[in-house]
Amino acid sequence: MSWIDQSIMARRGVAGGKAGAEHSLTEAAQGKYHYVYGPFAEPVLRVAPGDVISCETHDAFEGKIRHETDVPSEILNFPFLNPQNGPIYVEGAEKGDCLAVHIRSIRPRGPQPVGTTCLIPEFGGLVGTGATALLNAPLAERVKKVEVTAEGGVKWSDRLTLPYEPFIGTIGTSPEIEAISSLVPDYYGGNMDLPDVAPGSIIYLPVNAPGALLYLGDCHAIQGDGELCGVALEHPSVTTVQVDLIKGWTLHWPRLETADVLMTIGSARPMEDAARIAYRELIRWMAADFGFTEADAYLLLTMCGKVRLGNMVDPKYTLGASIAKRILDASR
Repeated sequence: MSWIDQSIMARRGVAGGKAGAEHSLTEAAQGKYHYVYGPFAEPVLRVAPGDVISCETHDAFEGKIRHETDVPSEILNFPFLNPQNGPIYVEGAEKGDCLAVHIRSIRPRGPQPVGTTCLIPEFGGLVGTGATALLNAPLAERVKKVEVTAEGGVKWSDRLTLPYEPFIGTIGTSPEIEAISSLVPDYYGGNMDLPDVAPGSIIYLPVNAPGALLYLGDCHAIQGDGELCGVALEHPSVTTVQVDLIKGWTLHWPRLETADVLMTIGSARPMEDAARIAYRELIRWMAADFGFTEADAYLLLTMCGKVRLGNMVDPKYTLGASIAKRILDASR
C-alpha cells in the first residue's frame, strides 16, 4: 500500500484520493498562458475532484531564450514571465475549502537542450535589485543551455551530470479579488520555488474563489536552496497532477505532505517573517489535528523542526517549516 492511500487527501478528500477522469491541457488547448493569479480569466478546463490533468507547461521565459548568445534583457518583457497553465475550475470548490493537488509526474518536453538558466541584470540573491538598491553595476548577462532528460539527468558539462530533480516552481489557487503577478508567492501559493513541491508530494492550497481556479507552471529540472541567482534550471514540461477537494478545511497558507513529513509554507519579506509564518502555521496545525497544545508544539519544534528555503530572490521570500511524521506518530 502506498502512503498516498493513508494521506490526508485520501482520508478527507471528496474523491477519497481515487483517480477520476483524465484530461490533457496541451499548448493548443491552453491557448493563452497567464501571468497573473486572479478570478477574472475564464477557466480553460473544468474538472471534478479526483480528476487527473496533464499540462504542457512552458519554461519561465515561455521559450524565448533559445541560444547561449541570447541577451535576456533584450528578449524578455518584464513582468511577462512565469507563464501559467489554467485556470482550472474544480467542481464543488467554495471559499473556505482546501484544494489537494497530488503531483504525479514531471517530464521534460521539447528539443534539446531543453534546460535554460541565466544571469539577468538586477535580479538574484547576491546582486543589487530594485528592492535592494545598490550603486554597483549589474553583473554581465549570461545564458547557459543544458540538455535534460528524465532518464539521463541534467548534463551540466562533459564532466558533470546532475540528477533530474523536477518540481513545480509556481502553483496556486486564485485570490478572491486581487490579480497578482505570477512572479509573487503569497497565501494562495504562487511563485514559491520550493523544491519539495515535487512528484510524489501533495500540496494543499486554500480555496478563495468559486472553483478554486488552479494555476501552475514554471517547472524546474533542478534547483538549490534559495534559487540563488534568481533562475533555476527552467524547462518546459508535461506535468501531471491529480486534484481532490477537502470541504470545510480552511487554510490560511499552503501546506504540503510527503511520505515522511508535514510542511507549512510562508512567504514574506524579510526572510525571518516567512519563517515565522511557516512555523506559526505548523504549530496551529499540530494543535488542531494532532492533540498538541500550542505551547507543547512550540517546544517540540524548537527541538526537531526543519526549515527549507524555497527562494530568496522573488518579491517575497518563501520558506517551508516541517516536522517528521514519525515524531508526530510517536507523540500520540
